[in-house]
Amino acid sequence: MLEIKIKRIYDPFSSSDGFRILVDKLWPRGVRKEDAHIDLWEKDLAPSTELREWFHEDPEHRWDEFVERYEKELKNSTVILDFVNIIRCKGVVTLLFASKDLEKNNAIVLNKYLQKFSLNN
Repeated sequence: MLEIKIKRIYDPFSSSDGFRILVDKLWPRGVRKEDAHIDLWEKDLAPSTELREWFHEDPEHRWDEFVERYEKELKNSTVILDFVNIIRCKGVVTLLFASKDLEKNNAIVLNKYLQKFSLNN
């Protein structure tokens, strides 16, 4: 049975994180790659540069539209099915993100989108 967690990459590493996946397009500031403990950097599932920049101009008022637009990008992604197949057998997966906002970030949207798939087969 697959369990998906969400965590800031700046939070301490834990062995209970399972398979750790960075889901941001840019490498997080101040994090050394050798200290990140990531198993996969899935840049292709991060929001497009255009969407990310647009959202960061006014995140308080653009969240709902960001979710819609990012889900549309995910729906049109050529790598989402491969990604689902990778994580399906991992047991525990932690989606890592760099944003300071714990409630409005791309990992939240990606996790919600992944729930549409039957991941426990």
